[in-house]
Amino acid sequence: MSALLLRLKQSATRKRKPLDIALSMMVWLSAAFTLLILGFLLLHVLVNGIPHLLRPGLFSTQWTTQNQSMFPAIINTVIFVFFSLMVAVPLGVFTAIYLVEYANRGNKLVGIVRMMAETLAGIPSIVYGLFGFMMFRNFMGWGRSLLAGGFTLAIMILPVIIRTTEESLKAVPDNYREGSFGLGAGRLRTVFRIVLPSAIPGIVAGVILAVGRVVGETAALIFTAGTMPHVIDSPTASGRTLSLHIYSNIMEATNDDVAYATAVVLLLLVIGINALSYGLAKISTKGRRK
Repeated sequence: MSALLLRLKQSATRKRKPLDIALSMMVWLSAAFTLLILGFLLLHVLVNGIPHLLRPGLFSTQWTTQNQSMFPAIINTVIFVFFSLMVAVPLGVFTAIYLVEYANRGNKLVGIVRMMAETLAGIPSIVYGLFGFMMFRNFMGWGRSLLAGGFTLAIMILPVIIRTTEESLKAVPDNYREGSFGLGAGRLRTVFRIVLPSAIPGIVAGVILAVGRVVGETAALIFTAGTMPHVIDSPTASGRTLSLHIYSNIMEATNDDVAYATAVVLLLLVIGINALSYGLAKISTKGRRK
């Protein structure tokens, strides 16, 4: 024990090499540069957007050419987020459970699914939009609607949920599974009562990444959901999200003030959804521990 303490003391007092100092400086500079960019973006949006949040009619329940209300876009954004998550989360989680818990090692199907998931994760969103345009809008006959846009977004975020859930399940120690099997529990009960609750934090992180992609998506929704500035009242109705509202005000109406104000609301909405997800994950984890 004394020899170990002496060795640790010697390593702590040892003179640092120039390479170690250079690498440490690169790490700190990279972190500072990243925070600087993030802070600049947030400051730019907040400074240019907050003064216009009190613009008359900006949060009216009905959009008109005079008020350019973003309230319908806020409601539509929440609808698209929950619709796409309701489709993608069960499919992604169950697929990851099969890959980790049920598929045999060396199974060729597992390799194919993982390769396809990684490939889909790198496809540009405009390609998803063209696919949704051809499949859901034309072939299925849904037109520009919640169904077409929601299913397109669900396909977009499915690879992210699969990969993050798979890595979260792999991170659960095998001792948990062995202990459950030793007590007589079956595989299905072990997965849903022991393994899956332990992987909830990682799954929630994947869902948060998916939410960020959904609320910031524009290209795919132009082809599938449309840009109608009204609240979606049926699955076949068309409507714009906050990101599309920003795009429309900058590219079509040249209302930069409304676009910046919408960007502020979009940031707050993302922060609120992330906080809600973290809160639900903590509540679930505490409930499981009790």
